[in-house]
Amino acid sequence: MPGCKLRLSKALLPDGWREDVLVSIDAGGIIDSIKADHKSSQGETVAGIAIPGMANVHSHAHQRAMAGLAEVRGGGEDSFWTWREAMYRFVLRMQPDDLEAVAGQLYVEALKAGFTSIGEFQYLHHQPDGRPYAEPAEMSLRCMAAAETAGIAITILPTFYHFGGFGRQPAQGSQARFITSVGQYLEIVSRLNREKKRYPHARLGISPHSLRAITAELLHDILIEYDGMSSEGPIHIHVAEQIKEVEDCVKFSGKRPVELLTTMQTLSSRWCLIHATHMSDAETDKLAQSGAIVGLCPTTEANLGDGIFNGERYLRDSGAIAIGSDSNISVSVAEELRQLEYSQRLKLHMRNVLADQRHRSTGRRLFDAAASGGARAIAQPQGSIAKGLRADIVVLDADHPALIGRSGDAILDSWIFSGGNECVKDVFVGGRHLVKDRKHVHERAITQRYRETLARLQD
Repeated sequence: MPGCKLRLSKALLPDGWREDVLVSIDAGGIIDSIKADHKSSQGETVAGIAIPGMANVHSHAHQRAMAGLAEVRGGGEDSFWTWREAMYRFVLRMQPDDLEAVAGQLYVEALKAGFTSIGEFQYLHHQPDGRPYAEPAEMSLRCMAAAETAGIAITILPTFYHFGGFGRQPAQGSQARFITSVGQYLEIVSRLNREKKRYPHARLGISPHSLRAITAELLHDILIEYDGMSSEGPIHIHVAEQIKEVEDCVKFSGKRPVELLTTMQTLSSRWCLIHATHMSDAETDKLAQSGAIVGLCPTTEANLGDGIFNGERYLRDSGAIAIGSDSNISVSVAEELRQLEYSQRLKLHMRNVLADQRHRSTGRRLFDAAASGGARAIAQPQGSIAKGLRADIVVLDADHPALIGRSGDAILDSWIFSGGNECVKDVFVGGRHLVKDRKHVHERAITQRYRETLARLQD
């Protein structure tokens, strides 16, 4: 793509809200200059309110196809663990073409919601019976291909899953698609490390699934090899999502999950701990001080009955956060940030719990924190409309009823706590105009393929 220029009528820049902003973008999609309060006839005029694109740090694309299909209670108590078995049964039918079609639909929806990159925590490695595909990285490559078609930046996070529970419990038959040896897993990672060069906005990370699915020794072996490929690359892991997981971890090790992880590895800014829902105050404080990022998925966490993150204490301790859509029951920047704040209100019986004195705006504080933490969590050059970063820009409709008459940080508050996805009008990734007046440029073809895929999967 040749270089281009965008004329933004209003934009949120690192130094605040500015008007008449001229953004120059190089051939690689990187911003090479910004001029505010600059009247110009150059470039494409973009009417509306421009804000930085958001990173979605945690997605299981395959689960988009079953969104809404697990809301009927079976016999006995319904929980995360019964939902998980329903999910396993659903994905047993999913083949590579199906995953690519479902991922493509999800990535279009993510863009239309204001996400410009996605961290794909991908664990459907094998055929339904557990036999590897001829191409070991087949399913992850299909996600990368879907991202390229949709135009979203992707950080592919192939998942290492070896055991079925703490204490080296054997995996269940329904987990056969996920389970790999260290050698098989490293072959997948190596293959993706080579293939990502074909995609300009693709990055590679790894995702040891959870403490119940690995051991300290296996994690050490994988990190040694991974560091040889990418010594600063992202490492994502599910941790402390469910009370049962915490109880099982304590029974096995005498330690809570986050406490156990910190004895296994020195955490740093390359680590993203997904959920971290059930932490003691001591764990919360230590994690906040480590530089690691917590990948929060508040809508999924509510849908699955996980619990409420210790957000007030963690952010008070300057902990870093990011957001993700996880099970993709909902795909929305605004909804994830809204649910994060509302969960704290319900827990503490207060309002504007996560606001701070510097911003005084809850929406601004949450947006800034998630944009910065998300970019770091999946190693994508975004998070701000600034020189040297990719031109990932989301444009909100100033004429949407939720935003009429709003200025400054009230724009973010009104979008997040009122307007939601309908406020998102245009989206650029690397300067490429992918969503135009609420429609993705390839939406019709991608959705048709998704429709045909669901007809087969649900037949």
